[in-house]
Amino acid sequence: MAERRYRAVVIAASTGGIRAIRIVLGAIDKNFPLPILVVQHTSPDANNTLASVLGSDCRLPTMTAIARQPVEGGRVYVAPPAYHMLVERGPRLALSVDDRVCYVRPSADVLFESAADVWGQGVIGVILTGANEDGARGLQAIRSRKGLGIIQDPAEAEMAAMPRSALELAGADHVLPLVEIGSLLNQLCV
Repeated sequence: MAERRYRAVVIAASTGGIRAIRIVLGAIDKNFPLPILVVQHTSPDANNTLASVLGSDCRLPTMTAIARQPVEGGRVYVAPPAYHMLVERGPRLALSVDDRVCYVRPSADVLFESAADVWGQGVIGVILTGANEDGARGLQAIRSRKGLGIIQDPAEAEMAAMPRSALELAGADHVLPLVEIGSLLNQLCV
């Protein structure tokens, strides 16, 4: 059997993102083989229940990221409030309280750039609804290494700034309505 082209999926969203991520994750097959790493912009003092909320619609185990945790296929890792989530060689997760990027922590750019460094062309970056430009540089890093870029159609996003910024800076391999993104991930990866 040929080696799988893709090795991981990274997803980012901001305003309107909880609903959007739930729709994407809810469409993912139960036998999805890749790890999915999620950044949702949250308040630094938010409670740590986002993984439970997102996991309620997802057929994969969904958990809050822990520092030094090995990244395994078929699992969803969610950045905790007030921490950047990164990927290190291994692959393992890392958490950081470095400065905010695009006014936020966790930042999509931080996750996406580290994922591009570790997985190169094997990473799929997904940008969903949001009110700032976080994720644009990160998706550019993924696509510059021949990884795949998927962007929610800005015309139907609750907040168009994040997908529009990513589209303008990084371009995309696919610009899709929200309800089609999970199905595409299944087609590419299962």
